[in-house]
Amino acid sequence: MLTSVKNPKVAAVARLKKRAFRDEDRAFLVEGAQGVAEALDAAALTTLFVVDDLEPLAVKARQAGVTVELVSEEVMGKLTSTVTPQGLVGVSPFLDAELDTIPDDGCVTVLHEVRDPGNAGTVLRSADAAGAGGVIFTDTSVDPYNPKTVRASAGSLFHVPFVRGADTQTTLAELQRRGFRILAMAADGEDDLYRTDLASGSIALVFGNEARGLPDAIRTMADKTVHVPILGKAESLNLAAAATVCLFEWARQRARAGEALETIISAAAHDIRSPLTAMKGFGYALEKRWEQMTLEQRSLMLQGIVHDADRMDTILRQLVDAARVVSGTLEPFPEKVEIADLVVAISDAQRRDPDHPAVEWAGEAVTVFVDPMRLKTAILAFLEALVWWGSEGPIRIEAQHSNGKLLVAASRSCVSLAPDQIEDLFLARRPGSGAGSKIGLFVTRGVMQAQRGRAWGTIEAERLTFHLEIPTEG
Repeated sequence: MLTSVKNPKVAAVARLKKRAFRDEDRAFLVEGAQGVAEALDAAALTTLFVVDDLEPLAVKARQAGVTVELVSEEVMGKLTSTVTPQGLVGVSPFLDAELDTIPDDGCVTVLHEVRDPGNAGTVLRSADAAGAGGVIFTDTSVDPYNPKTVRASAGSLFHVPFVRGADTQTTLAELQRRGFRILAMAADGEDDLYRTDLASGSIALVFGNEARGLPDAIRTMADKTVHVPILGKAESLNLAAAATVCLFEWARQRARAGEALETIISAAAHDIRSPLTAMKGFGYALEKRWEQMTLEQRSLMLQGIVHDADRMDTILRQLVDAARVVSGTLEPFPEKVEIADLVVAISDAQRRDPDHPAVEWAGEAVTVFVDPMRLKTAILAFLEALVWWGSEGPIRIEAQHSNGKLLVAASRSCVSLAPDQIEDLFLARRPGSGAGSKIGLFVTRGVMQAQRGRAWGTIEAERLTFHLEIPTEG
């Protein structure tokens, strides 16, 4: 038994309570039964100090080949950072990973200037419980191996991947390059957490200092600033509570992804039925009455078949892309695209439907590298929505290329919608739940977000406009 606090073995372990010595030895302390048990299960324990030689975890550790040292209560007090030690202290080697080992799909949490070790440990625990892909401790945040952080993580330090000592701006830039959407979490964030799509693609939730929040330099790098709605009289949530709410909202939305896909399939089946029925009707009429029809009538029916076939092709593309967005596997295929030529081709195709409003190109001469089929499908979704919810006149499309991003806007006069109704148009809806396509705008937003872009709608001066913004290649 080790009974002297001056014993070299005891001194070598006790010094790990300080960060400088942890960094030098690349080892840290694990206190208490929960942490020690998780470290044993992860095969991450090298030494275990106990006050009871018959402690079950001590027996398990010996069986696993871990060195077990019996120590006095006084020595245990020297090794631990708690007022009432549990009689178990382990030593584990560092576990942190490099940023490039964090999975590209799912959710990661980035901690910028988070100083409270209890908060940091709780975020680790919540990230583990929610199934997140990792936690990134920036170089301005508390050390994840701080004994209080390790205790607060309740063993999750051994489960969830984490990065230590990263530069915040470099990290966010790399995550964006890898396709993550960056959401800056702030009490004054512009977007409501519960109305923000967290399930499409990969996201990084960025949390700032407990007192000061996130600085402007970090907020400006984000795709959105998001707040947790406070419904009662509490001024705010502390960082750990806010992070837990956000992580579990992400997990809830991901869990409902299967339900969303079912809704999308039902909606797509409903949307396909109309052009399919029309095509069958045209085909039947052409077969039975070919000889009685004029050349003009035949031509109109054949044009109708082509138009409805194009409509079905668009719906099927939306359905396939919806599945890819939900599963996080959507991959763009950029090509050199003349936007004006693309819009003119779309406009010409829409003329096959004599009831379709005119489509006018009013944009700049723009040539960019984007995925042409995804862009075409997005514009078609905008056109369909403007046919349903616009009121009169032609549809105007314009585009511009600025700061490495393509911006496209499609608009039409509208007096039937209020501004607060537009966001609901981007939700997947079941058949029978109202007018318009049930998936077009939903899929467009998901596809844009999967390419680090966005899609939204506005109403100004009684004109409904759908917008998309997408980074360009090259």
